[in-house]
Amino acid sequence: MAQLSTKVELYAKANGVNSIDFLSDVKLQNDGGGDYIKEWNLDIAKPTDEQLATYESSGNDEEALNVILRNRKNEYPAIGDQLDYIYHNGVTKWKTDMITPVKEKYPKS
Repeated sequence: MAQLSTKVELYAKANGVNSIDFLSDVKLQNDGGGDYIKEWNLDIAKPTDEQLATYESSGNDEEALNVILRNRKNEYPAIGDQLDYIYHNGVTKWKTDMITPVKEKYPKS
């Protein structure tokens, strides 16, 4: 199930807002009965639960992609090591030895 914050971000993007500060623009809360929008300070209409529900599938896709990208980022060698490898071995070998294995381990689907 997609996080409420993800669905809010997708709703906002669909309505022309590309960035949300969850400390001031939109405040989410959970009092034990599930997440909800406590405060809405954007210049677009606050979404209904039904509107947010339409972003469930795309929210799940977005979150799954973020996990893949985070895993890739954590697995790639440090940038200095990559640049050194490129200097000594060339870009093609760098892609083959360092980049492709990580992308194959964590495919985008």
